[in-house]
Amino acid sequence: MSNSNHIAQRLKRLRTSRGLSLDALVACMGHVVTKQALSKYECGKATPSPIVMNKLADTFKVKTSYFLSEPRIRVKFIGYRKASTLPKKDQVRIESLVTEVLEGRVTLQSMTGWPNGNHLPIHTYRISKLEDTERAAEELRTNWKLGQEPISSMIGVLEDHHIHIIELDAIDKFDGICAVAVDEVTQAQAAGLVTSKGVSGERQRLSLAHELGHLVLKIGHDLDEEKAAFRFGAAFLAPAQMIYREIGTKRDTILSEELLLFKKRFGISVQALVRRLFDLSIISEGYYRHWMMLINRLKWKRKEPGELEPEQSQWLRQTALRAYAEGLIGREEVERLLGESLDVEEPLTLIERRAFMKLPLEERRRILSEQAEKLKSHYLEGADRGDLQSGDFVEY
Repeated sequence: MSNSNHIAQRLKRLRTSRGLSLDALVACMGHVVTKQALSKYECGKATPSPIVMNKLADTFKVKTSYFLSEPRIRVKFIGYRKASTLPKKDQVRIESLVTEVLEGRVTLQSMTGWPNGNHLPIHTYRISKLEDTERAAEELRTNWKLGQEPISSMIGVLEDHHIHIIELDAIDKFDGICAVAVDEVTQAQAAGLVTSKGVSGERQRLSLAHELGHLVLKIGHDLDEEKAAFRFGAAFLAPAQMIYREIGTKRDTILSEELLLFKKRFGISVQALVRRLFDLSIISEGYYRHWMMLINRLKWKRKEPGELEPEQSQWLRQTALRAYAEGLIGREEVERLLGESLDVEEPLTLIERRAFMKLPLEERRRILSEQAEKLKSHYLEGADRGDLQSGDFVEY
């Protein structure tokens, strides 16, 4: 692939991922280039001059070499949950942004020795009926050694098993995506589950479990993929055997106080829990409908009592800071990956390390203590994985 094609791909992806029109990009660059010229660059019909290239790099906060490098991955989008009215420009922006983020994650994981996607259970579990999702969820929990106890941190489990969590600023009519990054020979390099920022912990957890369903299930053509993914997600968060043990195998009535306790126990919303009881034939269809009407009347569909804070991802921050500390990437790259300014000390050069080792022991301890305090907030932010989160549920 020629340099002009590399530039074309990179430029268009960066522009659309930021939601910029050609006119808006011209304005961001201080009108040093015309809209027509930018269009030619994106079509591979012309190559920017060094001055324009530097301005583009400065505008997007990347190195000029980024535009000349061949994209190392392409992304397959599966389990795309969006409303049919989602504007095309928003869809393009989401796909461009996820592709850009996943490429950065793949680069970072290869730098730090994180496994690539060869071992990921992509479309591993074949299902021909909805009930098969129960078996698939149970097998995955067994393979991941999760046992039958509630999952205290869904993000923690996913990141522990090398699945990236990508959060986008909330976009109306968008719920989530499952994405797989593959190399030039279609070998999986990474998987990412995409959710919206700013949603409640209830909605976040089930959304992630649902997207995990899209990733791991091989769904028969005659099945509704969304129903199968939701059933899998609920089964993964609340295993059938544990539900039977905690709630019972048959219930004619159940109190709202019980449901609120079980919500905290299993980490799913009341609405999702009631649906789970119906799917497992613990409650009748009539009683399920009764609870759905009550949930509507109480306005619990979008906001229920005890709404929980969303979980926080840790992998990106920890790995980016590690790569920075080890001199694998520079400050600009860390800030681009994290999407924020970095307020930590520059890593020591070899000469500086040798000079440091010549200092008295007490002086070295003082310096290390100061640096540890500065880094402490970065590593502790969102590190509490002990709080149960829960997931919202979509009626079907």
